[in-house]
Amino acid sequence: MITLENLAVLIEEERVDTIVVAFTDHYGRLLGKRVDADYFMDSVVRDGTHGCNYLLTTDMEMNPVPGYTYANWELGYGDFHMVPDLSTLRIADWLDKTAMVLCDLVDEKNHSLDIVAPRSILKKQLEAVAQDELACFAASELEYYLLENNYREAFDKNYQDLKPAGYYLEDYHIMQGTRNEHFTSKVRRHLKKSGVPVETSKGEWGLGQHELNVRYAEILPMADNHVVYKQCLKEVADAMGLSVTFMAKYSTDQAGSSSHIHMSLWKDGKNAFIGDQVFGPVKGSDLFRWFLGGWIKYVPDVMPFYAPTVNSYKRFVDGSWAPTRLAWSYDNRTAGFRVVGSGASLRIECRIPGADCNPYLAFAASLASGLAGIKNKIEPPAIFEGDIYAAAHLPRVPYTLAEAIPLFENSTFASEAFGEEVVKHYTHFFKQEQKAYNESVTDWERKRYFERI
Repeated sequence: MITLENLAVLIEEERVDTIVVAFTDHYGRLLGKRVDADYFMDSVVRDGTHGCNYLLTTDMEMNPVPGYTYANWELGYGDFHMVPDLSTLRIADWLDKTAMVLCDLVDEKNHSLDIVAPRSILKKQLEAVAQDELACFAASELEYYLLENNYREAFDKNYQDLKPAGYYLEDYHIMQGTRNEHFTSKVRRHLKKSGVPVETSKGEWGLGQHELNVRYAEILPMADNHVVYKQCLKEVADAMGLSVTFMAKYSTDQAGSSSHIHMSLWKDGKNAFIGDQVFGPVKGSDLFRWFLGGWIKYVPDVMPFYAPTVNSYKRFVDGSWAPTRLAWSYDNRTAGFRVVGSGASLRIECRIPGADCNPYLAFAASLASGLAGIKNKIEPPAIFEGDIYAAAHLPRVPYTLAEAIPLFENSTFASEAFGEEVVKHYTHFFKQEQKAYNESVTDWERKRYFERI
């Protein structure tokens, strides 16, 4: 991470000449501009820059989608204001002579945060945390598949018959990790030099699947780091003639890729989850138990923020390391909510989000749910011990995006937590994602029906 003063020196020494000024859309993709370094210092630092507000109404293909009240052809698709958050200013070490800054989106008319922007939605939840003089720390554990095909080749092959960077299940295998160090060591170094502190990397359970973990942080910087992480890995892979995918379920016969979320609340420099109440093997506070209760209770209401695509739900398969049921346990990987650590390290891990989640939305959903649990003193279910996959009596996560959308759309909790305008906007977004899938003819259909129907 660098300050403006650092940046001025780097520009003067001709070590930086370009600034990536960026934000995420609803999919979590980084969008924005590359700005000349001198112009950034002379103008953008003070005045920000602008982007077309259609970017918060597009589909994956960047087509403007009708039906939004936020922005549409009738309103003329105006601009929003991109205001750099200088606390996110960093060297983009994997790019040549480039720094990066993430932006808040501000409404041009009333000069307030754009309420449907993902980062704004998380910041709204942080206002509630600050009112209670609390801090929220979080971490997201991203998994991904590394493939030996480059992105263009994968596209030209219609994403068929791609070659994973491994040929046997390699979970924790040092040898297979060594084979992929040409990529993994490079991204570890780039991330570290770009203000994203790295902890570990390892092989995961699928063919060519890996996990690279970064250090926990306060929740907003952690979401920012998540976004930078994904951009770095994709662009380094692209430069090396490789590809990585953060699809939740890349292949029918392989494990899905998750983004487990760890979270704890702190007050006066101490973990507020610490307490003397006994919950099975866990000792915790009222804040711990109520936060856990709310987080579990409201999963169905905010499920699209954890699992935003049609593909997301294909990850939820029993016995696949992905959670399928709403229960909590201590250090049990079959649970949707896995409590880990003790004392200062006590935290709750939600294993539901996939690697395809937008971190701002997933974190906002998690935080809003937990805070509602505290406000309403929601008790968690009894701790579960054993194989939760086999516990058919427990409530299940929604099976599909089509099932999850109306739960979100009609949720009183979601409207209260995020506002009716946000719920309406994102309901339309998720419905368009489902509609695009419903209208598409898939390879599965051709293989199944072409000859034999």
